[in-house]
Amino acid sequence: MDTEMLFKMLCGIIVGIMAVYYFRRQKKLFSIIIGALTGCAALFIVNKYGGNFGVNVPLNLFNVSGSLVLGAPFVVFVVIMNFL
Repeated sequence: MDTEMLFKMLCGIIVGIMAVYYFRRQKKLFSIIIGALTGCAALFIVNKYGGNFGVNVPLNLFNVSGSLVLGAPFVVFVVIMNFL
């Protein structure tokens, strides 16, 4: 199994987990907005300072939309997949 397929499977699993998490919350919209903001902030921090640690995560449409939809777990998986 190649790393791209593994990455897509992990993202699919995280989408399911995040959907269950958001729909069980009392304040759904607030939870989604906070999740998107933390994911986007994590992506920008990794993009800006990741070069110091050998992590190169570009700001492209896939990464930005993934971090907005999935939040910080997406950024963690992108960093992990960068090391594989």
